[in-house]
Amino acid sequence: MSTSEFNFDGLIGPTHNYAGLSYGNVASAKHQNQTSSPRQAALQGLAKMKRLAEIGVGQAILPPLCRPRLSFLRQLGLFGSPAQLVDAASKIDPALLATCYSASNMWTANAATVSPSDDSVDGRLHLTVANLSSTLHRSIEHPSTWGNLNAIFAAPEHFAVHPALPSQLGLNDEGAANHTRLHPQDSQGGGIQLFVFGVDSLNRSSASPKRFPARQTRLASESVARLHQLDSARTFFWQQNPQAIDAGVFHNDVISVGHQNVLLCHEMSFVDQVEKLQQIKLAFEQLYDQPLFIVEFSSNEISLKDAVASYLFNSQLVTRPDGGITVICPLECESIPAAKNCVQRLIEDTNPVDKVEFLDLRQSMNNGGGPACLRLRVSMTAEEQANIHQGILFTPALYDRLTQWVQTHYRNKLHPDDLRDPVLIDEVQNAFDDLSKILQLPNEVLCDRQ
Repeated sequence: MSTSEFNFDGLIGPTHNYAGLSYGNVASAKHQNQTSSPRQAALQGLAKMKRLAEIGVGQAILPPLCRPRLSFLRQLGLFGSPAQLVDAASKIDPALLATCYSASNMWTANAATVSPSDDSVDGRLHLTVANLSSTLHRSIEHPSTWGNLNAIFAAPEHFAVHPALPSQLGLNDEGAANHTRLHPQDSQGGGIQLFVFGVDSLNRSSASPKRFPARQTRLASESVARLHQLDSARTFFWQQNPQAIDAGVFHNDVISVGHQNVLLCHEMSFVDQVEKLQQIKLAFEQLYDQPLFIVEFSSNEISLKDAVASYLFNSQLVTRPDGGITVICPLECESIPAAKNCVQRLIEDTNPVDKVEFLDLRQSMNNGGGPACLRLRVSMTAEEQANIHQGILFTPALYDRLTQWVQTHYRNKLHPDDLRDPVLIDEVQNAFDDLSKILQLPNEVLCDRQ
């Protein structure tokens, strides 16, 4: 059946801050303890959604997770009122307070891995929530993410929402940031799914990074593929180049992006890259009798350092209604010469990508998240679209309401030290009371008030 791809963008939450919690994320470390602007961040994210909707791309919203995560603090043996919990956490360690206040769920590419119904044996759309067990501040997200996705994809005859894999060493799963899907231009029939892992936890002799930890394991990727009932002939598992991880490529979507019949990558994206690219190119052509356009950039064209700084490979590739593909880049790709030259080659080469747009996402970029980090791609049939929760589908009216909501409830400036302010707790909860009405989702789904 014919499907359409929707981008489920994360609505950036009111506690967006630069606490520098993400080890291995160069931008996060660089801006640690600087002052953020939650209001500007959310408005930049909404502007991105609005622009993609104007282009003609399916657009939806995933709500932020309510913070601080008070139940997490109680699990650690802290007691008292919300204000007392926050005060106690700040005295133990400011990083602990920042952990329960983290707004990193805005990067919904890490929310889950998604397989369209065309690819699954049971004919349902499958989503597996990522356990994000590599970092403490993200590991507390998955229970709430699972609740949100169940509320949005609530028709079990159409959707299977799987809980996160066990949060154990060797099963680290970071979601769609390490996964992509390739398919024919007409979007009918099953696609090819590519899972990228950083380390094979069951094989001690396998290559692994030396400076920064690998965040995705082979066992986790293979487990998700089994849960989604994928055809093994159309499912590939590749290892990310350890040198790229050590250069700050903590997720594969910082070094490679695929969309439809285009695969964009750096020459140091994968282990045994020449062989792997030939393998998937041949498989695509044999399955679909169409070419796969692989656009590969060398280190001479763009260094790993500039790739990480510009987030060139974290750009979005989106298909317009006229069939052409637009690449959505952060402004950094325009200001860094090597990245700008690569974008120019991309749109001039023989491939379906023929337009580029540069968007200001500086607030997200400062914390290590570009355009592709902010969205979870979900390909749905018309019937599936009709059976998701309709309150999160992007419309001009919803954009206006959310813009006003942000301007009403979000602080313009927030420093990590401000997380100690007990007034912030009430500000966030009031914001979520209103958001529940705007998105037509129960407050108990959106907000943890334990």
